[in-house]
Amino acid sequence: MKITFIGAGSLVFTQRLLADLVRLPFPREEIEVGLVDIDEKRLSYINRIAQRIFSENGINVDKIISSTDRRKVLPRSDYVFISILVGGVEVIRQDIEIPLKYGVDQCIGDTIGPGGIFRAMRTVPVILDITEDIEELCPEAVVLNYTNPMSIICWAVKELYSLKFYGLCHSVQNTARELSTYLGIPRKEIYYWVAGINHQAWFLELSRNGEDLYPLLAEKAQDPEIVKKDTTRMEMFKHLRYYVTESSGHNSEYNPWFRKRKDLLEKYTPGGGWNGETGFILKLYGGDREKYEEELEKIASGKEPIKYEESEEYGMKIIYALENGEVFRANINLPNGGLITNLPPQCIVEVPCFVEKGGIRPALVGELPMQLAALNQMVVQSQEMAVKGILEEDRDMIYYSLYYDPLTAAVLSLEEIKRMADEMFEAEREYLPDW
Repeated sequence: MKITFIGAGSLVFTQRLLADLVRLPFPREEIEVGLVDIDEKRLSYINRIAQRIFSENGINVDKIISSTDRRKVLPRSDYVFISILVGGVEVIRQDIEIPLKYGVDQCIGDTIGPGGIFRAMRTVPVILDITEDIEELCPEAVVLNYTNPMSIICWAVKELYSLKFYGLCHSVQNTARELSTYLGIPRKEIYYWVAGINHQAWFLELSRNGEDLYPLLAEKAQDPEIVKKDTTRMEMFKHLRYYVTESSGHNSEYNPWFRKRKDLLEKYTPGGGWNGETGFILKLYGGDREKYEEELEKIASGKEPIKYEESEEYGMKIIYALENGEVFRANINLPNGGLITNLPPQCIVEVPCFVEKGGIRPALVGELPMQLAALNQMVVQSQEMAVKGILEEDRDMIYYSLYYDPLTAAVLSLEEIKRMADEMFEAEREYLPDW
């Protein structure tokens, strides 16, 4: 069983997934891992960390191969994880600062909106190059993508390739953990059924032993301390009656309600950080690299312990279920095809899936409550035009996707949106396709 990581230098994901791999009872002699990254220094760190994880768990370190050339590593891969970032913090700074100059205030900007759409234009062509290599070198592999913007990437790949390509995120699991804290109930006692789109899926059911927990959550939503930590989502729950996945910082920029005026930003993004701080992604990505590398060196050299407790990530649990047949339920991003009947069949949805030996079976969700489907649809229509613009190399379609982005449209006129986009095209030219 060969598992390959492309973008292995995304150490948070790779280290966590490798620790999950050795936790599960896979036959040690059957495990082989491939590590790929274009950054040789990061690749060196993760290679040493992987060797440490293997040696501490009785696995031959010779089963690890690493290279900056993915074509040397991909052959015979059964599973491929993709977690890449195209361009560094400086281009992300353009994603945030140019729209902000025009009044479009983003917190993260990696999903839709100006930041998400321009990230997609940088990222999708690289992902398509990777998937072309996968189709040639290991076409039967299950591909598990962790790269954002998740929905646009999965949609673009499915338009061109027939690979077993799925999108994984941890927003459902993280939200379930947060809700258990707010409710004061152990997470293992909470049942939930979640569906929608990535970063904007809905807890359609939230219960314990058959008892609806939403009335209790409505009580907790009056607690000023909870509201202060998760302001946007609590406000959305108050008005839409269902709780949404991802952080308040993310969700504050996926709709027209919270980030279009200074007074609204002050009211709905208090405390900063993940609660909606302007340009928070620049803090996340622009940390002290030297200190970060010092920490990596401590882990790689054995000075810091590696944590082997179960993580929130679905990745290795999915592989274990596919290999061994123990049914596992996960929320996975894949083409709708009627799974959510009041969202377009061609869009990418995040729905419960049952993973077992031989396959992934998505659940038929049916209709979302109308107020939830309406917000999802606002995002989906922008995603669809972004996908079409990227695949057909049509700059006008990129403008259209921004014209209909909920936050951008709430703040700017059509002329202002086009002017903003043109400035971003010019500033990010070296990172974008020629067209």
